[in-house]
Amino acid sequence: MITLRTSPFDLLDRLEQQVSQAERVPAAEVIETNASYTVRLELPGVDHDSIDVKATDRSLVISAERPPTIPAAANPTPPEANANAEADANAEADAQQLLSEFRTGTWSRSFRFAKPLDRDQLEASYRDGILEIRAAKSDNRTTVSVKVES
Repeated sequence: MITLRTSPFDLLDRLEQQVSQAERVPAAEVIETNASYTVRLELPGVDHDSIDVKATDRSLVISAERPPTIPAAANPTPPEANANAEADANAEADAQQLLSEFRTGTWSRSFRFAKPLDRDQLEASYRDGILEIRAAKSDNRTTVSVKVES
């Protein structure tokens, strides 16, 4: 509801915040069959080790981190490096990012299901930037962690 005290600029600020938050969450698809659920997330550039998948009786919580492409601090050059490697390292240290549309940072996303998940049949794989989690349906109601395979 719009009140007389709310300016259009306040509404635009809130919309901008919602859009920027939505851009940080990876695209997903959820598929249900009679026996299982499959969740797929687009995670290009995310390191396999930064992905964390947790399952409760009726939900999956997935979190990960994608670091920036240009690190904040320059990496030191080893003493045995040759002159060309030193020149490359100096060029990297002087690099400035002019534009980046990559989504970086830490995020978390959860999915809630109508039927409980079977903890013994949870599988997760990460290949070509796509995380796929398969969860069989069950009456079992416990919390487990899922190992992500590459």
